[in-house]
Amino acid sequence: MAVAMAQSNRESIAQMNITPLVDVMLVLLVIFMIAAPMVTQRIPMTLPGNSPTAPSPEQQSIDLRIDASGQVFWNGGEVPATALRNMMEAEVARDPEHQPTLKIDAAGDADYGVVATVLAAARNAGMERVGFLKQ
Repeated sequence: MAVAMAQSNRESIAQMNITPLVDVMLVLLVIFMIAAPMVTQRIPMTLPGNSPTAPSPEQQSIDLRIDASGQVFWNGGEVPATALRNMMEAEVARDPEHQPTLKIDAAGDADYGVVATVLAAARNAGMERVGFLKQ
């Protein structure tokens, strides 16, 4: 019997202790739950709803296209994203009562950061009529 006990003490059972792993994962989960809402930034903007009326013919519109590579095109001509706010402010200042409609056509795989930059520029320029084109 003493031989059997001595032999069983020499054999160790190899088990992985997962308690530290679970502790680390729970701490990371809590950190990400707290940090995720702080990372997102909202751009408050009132977008027009669906209206059955067609825009009047004298009303101007600005066609803004954002392609997949992040390039921005203002009525067909390429412009840098840094110049958008000044261009939009000039359009708003021309006739503040009858602002042109900004029609944004973003490619499906366009970078969200570029779209957010365009929306922020429109908001900061005081544009009130912003719409998205659906492909």
